[in-house]
Amino acid sequence: MLTSEEIHPDHQGPGKDPFKHSLSRIGRLTGAARLEDGAVTLYGDNANLAIVPVAAGILRLKVFFGENAPDLGTTPAILPLAGPGDSALTEDEEAYTIDSPGLRAVAVKSPFSLKVYDDRGGLLANLLGIEWNEKRSQTALLAMDDRSHFYGLGEKTGFLDKKGERYEMWNSDVYAPHVPDIEALYQSIPWSIHFRYGLPAYGVLLDNPGRTAFDMRTRADRYQISAEKGALDLYIVQGPTLKDVVRHLTALTGRTPLPPKWAVGYQQSRYSYMSQEEVLKVARTFREKKIPCDVLYLDIHYMDEYRVFTWDPVAFPRPHEMMRELEALGFNLVPIVDPGVKKDPSYGPYREGVQNGYFCRKLEGDIFIGPVWPGPSAFPDFTDDGAAAWWGDLHVHYASHGIKGIWNDMNEPSVFNESKTMDLDVVHANNGDPRTHGELHNLYGMLMSKATQEGMKRHLNGERPFVLTRAGYAGIQRYATVWTGDNRAYWEHLAMSIPMVLNLGLSGVAFAGPDIGGFSHHTTGELLARWTQAGAFTPFCRNHSAIDTIRQEPWLFGEKVEDICRSYIGLRYRLMPTLYSLFYEASESGLPIVRPLLMEYPDDANVYNLCDQFLFGPDLLIAPILRPGTFSRAVYLPAGVWIDYWTGERHEGGRWILADAPLATMPMYVRAGGILAEQPLAMYADDATAQSEPITLTVYAGGDGQFRLYEDDGRTYAYEQGAYRLREFNWSEQNGAGKLRCQTAHDGLPHESQKEDSDANADKQTLRIVVRQLSSAPAQAIASGATLQEWTYDAATRQLYAVVEGAAGNFELRLF
Repeated sequence: MLTSEEIHPDHQGPGKDPFKHSLSRIGRLTGAARLEDGAVTLYGDNANLAIVPVAAGILRLKVFFGENAPDLGTTPAILPLAGPGDSALTEDEEAYTIDSPGLRAVAVKSPFSLKVYDDRGGLLANLLGIEWNEKRSQTALLAMDDRSHFYGLGEKTGFLDKKGERYEMWNSDVYAPHVPDIEALYQSIPWSIHFRYGLPAYGVLLDNPGRTAFDMRTRADRYQISAEKGALDLYIVQGPTLKDVVRHLTALTGRTPLPPKWAVGYQQSRYSYMSQEEVLKVARTFREKKIPCDVLYLDIHYMDEYRVFTWDPVAFPRPHEMMRELEALGFNLVPIVDPGVKKDPSYGPYREGVQNGYFCRKLEGDIFIGPVWPGPSAFPDFTDDGAAAWWGDLHVHYASHGIKGIWNDMNEPSVFNESKTMDLDVVHANNGDPRTHGELHNLYGMLMSKATQEGMKRHLNGERPFVLTRAGYAGIQRYATVWTGDNRAYWEHLAMSIPMVLNLGLSGVAFAGPDIGGFSHHTTGELLARWTQAGAFTPFCRNHSAIDTIRQEPWLFGEKVEDICRSYIGLRYRLMPTLYSLFYEASESGLPIVRPLLMEYPDDANVYNLCDQFLFGPDLLIAPILRPGTFSRAVYLPAGVWIDYWTGERHEGGRWILADAPLATMPMYVRAGGILAEQPLAMYADDATAQSEPITLTVYAGGDGQFRLYEDDGRTYAYEQGAYRLREFNWSEQNGAGKLRCQTAHDGLPHESQKEDSDANADKQTLRIVVRQLSSAPAQAIASGATLQEWTYDAATRQLYAVVEGAAGNFELRLF
């Protein structure tokens, strides 16, 4: 806990800030050269700048010193793209101009500055200068103004818009406090989107895994991006829209792969479930109470004296037997695996790591030993491919028990010492290019998850693994799901979790969420009910609580809270076809699953910092209750017509409304024209009940819309060989008539005639179609390309119900 000593005057001043007052600048440009690979080098009085066209719409700027050619290697965050784009270099008296696919950079010679324009001539980044101090801590200065808004920056606390804030990128184990002014948490994604109304949006990624900072606070006319050590290596990513910026970012750093469907379900955790029998009791209770759940977690107490890759012989004496019962009940088990390996010569992983040189060392050769849960521990050097492969293969221990998911924690890395992490003078092998831990710190957690994901994939016989991580860097989405760490059972933390997850999505991390109910402190029934309502719509959906708190299973707070949790968790499962299709979209385009309203309504100034409500996909608006004793709330509906999900009431958008919200109800609205896909209620993702019944497609009439429904087996990588079905549904209305059109983009799933009785995942060709809020009663319904088996219309609810057979291919349903 911090005291007033923290703000003692002697602790303040320039020495406190590693990015203190800069002493030097590039000065005047003295020359330029275009290299064969399309890169351009600008030479200055005091430093040089490499400009590299990475791909259409992405430009790399890297500062370097001296006469040698710049090192254009990258960290593992950056994917190898097709290669540098073509470029053209021209010069006049005042500037050099570099033209590349999608972008133009104009570098003023004296004093140096640089402007980047898009292919329409719109000004993106205005780099006012580059500065560095005597330790070569470098800072880029970029223009901003009163219209500027900033998004991204990973999981930072605070509101959606980060203007007026300063954040450091330094992966940190922060058990407490999680407050708006904390500058560093577990994830470091050095990425910011600069948005201004009426101008093209753009993003800046700093590829430097040491200590860095983004400062939108210190100066009114410019923001600062700083690197304490190593290179100032920037990527300018063009829009013009927010969606375009995120697409380009995820083309550069990767996209969230399709998870196994069970990982999309509800998950329950506790620090800790202390025994095999306790785990099974929790699983049986979920089934007895008919609360859907797919995953249970094991925290550190399942291990033998906290040694990873072991079982406690007393508390978990028969893990194979436990796994067989869990599997029969439809559960997956996800155990925690930390990087600290107990210093114990009789312990296999420690002995192997020492003998093969797999652990992190000081330059002089001594293994770094730091205290964590097992006591003195060594830490694998994940920057070395051999060590990473060894670590990944150790996970055969879990795979052999039928475990398909792993939880990486403490991987900042967290160490119980004064610095709270590994010594900064530890030297990582880095595949033959040694670097200190101070230079690579923020990569450690990502590389651990990479090693884990790749190792599990090697040992799961074609099934998709699931990895959850606390720490990460840009690109972490390629390997792991992110949860936002050790929050608390505070209403303020429920509210803060929404912009955290939204900004993670804008930073490329589509699969993310907080601990539902709060990890630390004691939750209440009301808070758990409200958090479960909101959490049912976050991509990652896990209830987790700490060892010294009251338990948080949904049935422990009375029947009313239990019913609410059952209802909203069940709603998540009913909407699983919609949610899984949004995961497919994220894997293809990089677009987030849950979105700030800003992403869909960028011309509406009311949503620029709106973060107490969000969109689930493009069409479903979620407005959680974020304060105790609150049974109504203001909801902002953007332009268009919105339909109350619960009552069917229509509302004109572009205004605020007061929504009724008794404890059992979270306000939800569907955009007119929106389409949602639902399935029957299932107790877990692979429940045969859901697999055997047709999907229901619900259309909300009153506008045009489209939805892409994606289906595959939900478990394996067969979709990569084409074993999936993708259908695009378009709804349109004209002169009182409605038309639902289905175009099948790909159909690699077996049809009814090709199904085997045991193939529960081979989808039926039948669709149930519901059209809500029709403006008038249809006199006729006609299907072409498929068989309309039946249809009815309920005038009281203004709802049409139809059953269409043979709906796997192209068809139309027309209402007159």
